[in-house]
Amino acid sequence: MNNLSYADDALIECVPNFSEGRDWKIIEAIHDTIAADGRCEVWDYSADADHNRSVFTIAGSPDAIENAVMRFTAKAAQLINMETHEGVHPCIGATDVVPFVPLRNVSMEDCIHLSEKVGKRIADELAIPVYLYANSAKTTAHKRLVDIRRGGYHKLTEEIAVVPDRAPDYGPKNLSSCGGVSIGARDFLIAFNVYLDTEDVKKAKKIAKSIRESSGGFPGLQAIGLLVNNYAQVSMNLLDYRKTSMKTIVSRIRKEAESENVKPLYTELIGMLPQDAISGTTPDELMLKDFSESRIIESRMK
Repeated sequence: MNNLSYADDALIECVPNFSEGRDWKIIEAIHDTIAADGRCEVWDYSADADHNRSVFTIAGSPDAIENAVMRFTAKAAQLINMETHEGVHPCIGATDVVPFVPLRNVSMEDCIHLSEKVGKRIADELAIPVYLYANSAKTTAHKRLVDIRRGGYHKLTEEIAVVPDRAPDYGPKNLSSCGGVSIGARDFLIAFNVYLDTEDVKKAKKIAKSIRESSGGFPGLQAIGLLVNNYAQVSMNLLDYRKTSMKTIVSRIRKEAESENVKPLYTELIGMLPQDAISGTTPDELMLKDFSESRIIESRMK
């Protein structure tokens, strides 16, 4: 693949998700691998034991991001065994998803080209199946993560070689113990969860169904109901906060919860968000727990 050129101050955000949220030795080893050459900044990272998942927010030049992705994908493949993985969050691989988001002097098209280059390297150098998703998708079957992840690692193991839509874009048509990886370019995504004052996960699932786009709910919203830390949780990915605001979603969840005779306890932000995603509201109104200015992307770009 041809070498790509970028502006000297080009900046990309990368938000890799790993299928490990319980063993902090592994999570810290991945952190150290990301920061190994000092060219990428780790802006945020967190882990959840029930999801059994960790999420990092890192930033750097396109070249620095490319090298970091190769390092952390190799490290996660070495340390995380998907054959024995357990967790409530759907996933297909040790390094489950690697999105690229343009931040400064870099275009979405640049991020698409970078995802293709890095995806090909992962397949060729690490022999890991790679799915190009979001704006990088080459097929409609791979556009949405929910479709790539359907049935999780074990279902993909059965189907990768025999179901055409399940074949990877790059790499082998079989899964080793580290699984596969989805990689692509996208706009800002806001991952957040609302906890309810109940253990009844059926209520969370009912609320999630009522608000997500695929069931006729809000545009750009994905939502599922899970049981996390003994509380029902509405777990969400907001793909376009310009179409649907966090304020609108939280307000609707309040109403839906009331109809189920439960209440929202608090909102948990996973990773970071852009400043204008919370304009016109406040962290308190959104019930955001442990929120600070450091969780705003622009605060780290100064």
